[in-house]
Amino acid sequence: MFAVSGNLISHYGSFKFWGVGVFVMLVLLSLLYMKLTSKYKVTSKQKLFFFTAVVLFYLFKGSPIALVSGDQLFSAHVLQLMVVLFIVPPLSIMSLPVDFLRSYFWSYQKRRVMKWLTHPFPSALLFNISLSVYFAPPVFNVAISHSLLLLSFQTLLLLFAFIMWWTIITPLPEMTKLSEQVRVLYIFLASLLLLPIGIFLLATGHPHYTLYQAGQQVLPSLSALGDQQLGGGFLKGIQLTTYGIALFIIMSRWAKKEEEPDDDYPYYARESLGVPYKKK
Repeated sequence: MFAVSGNLISHYGSFKFWGVGVFVMLVLLSLLYMKLTSKYKVTSKQKLFFFTAVVLFYLFKGSPIALVSGDQLFSAHVLQLMVVLFIVPPLSIMSLPVDFLRSYFWSYQKRRVMKWLTHPFPSALLFNISLSVYFAPPVFNVAISHSLLLLSFQTLLLLFAFIMWWTIITPLPEMTKLSEQVRVLYIFLASLLLLPIGIFLLATGHPHYTLYQAGQQVLPSLSALGDQQLGGGFLKGIQLTTYGIALFIIMSRWAKKEEEPDDDYPYYARESLGVPYKKK
C-alpha cells in the first residue's frame, strides 16, 4: 500500500496527491458559511452537518481516493460520486438555518424559479436520468478522457442532486408545499429510475469501461469485471441507504403529525365509552 502511495505521489506530485486546491476551496467555503450564517441562530447539529459534508467532500474529491478513482478503480469512482451526490447535498441543505434560507429566497423571482426547479417529478427525472446517462459506457468512456467535459458533467450532476434533495427535504415548506405522501412517492420513483443502470453494472458479463480495463495496482486481485460489479454495489447500496433514511424520517414525521389532535375540532373521542367530550 505504501509502495502504491509512493508511486501515486511520484506520478501526480504532492500538491495533487493531497488535493491542496480542493482543501483551500473548502476552507474558504467554511469561512463563507460562518460569515453568512453569523446573523442567524445556527444549532450545533447544523454545524455538524455542514462540516461533515465538508470533510466527506475533501476525502472523496481531494484526498488520494480522488486519484485512485480517476484511472485506477471504477468502483472508487462510483463510490466517490455516490458520496458527493447522495450524502453531501442533504447534509449541506440541512446545515442552513431556515431564517437564512428565507432571507435568501425572499424575492418573488427567486421563489418562483426555485418552485419550478423543485417540481417533484421533473426534478427526479432530471437527476436520475442524467446519472444513468453518465454511467452509460459510450458517454462515460468519452467523458473520463476529457477533464473539462468530466468536470462539467459532474458539476451538473451535483446541481441536479441539490435540487432533488431540496425536493425531498423541503427546508422551506411555505415555498415547496409537498405533502409527506408526495415525497414518499417521489423517493420511490427516484429509486426505480436508477434501477436499470444498477442492474447493468451488477449483472453485466464483461467490463465496459475502457480506462479501467488495463488493470490497476491498488487491488491487483480485483479484476476489471469485479471492479465494475463492485461499483454497481456501491451505487445501489448508497442510493438505497440514503433514500431509506429519508423515507424513515418522512414517515416518522407523518405518523407523528397524524397522532396530533386537530385543534379545529373541539372534542376528543372518549376511549372507554366512545362518547366525545369537549376539550378544556
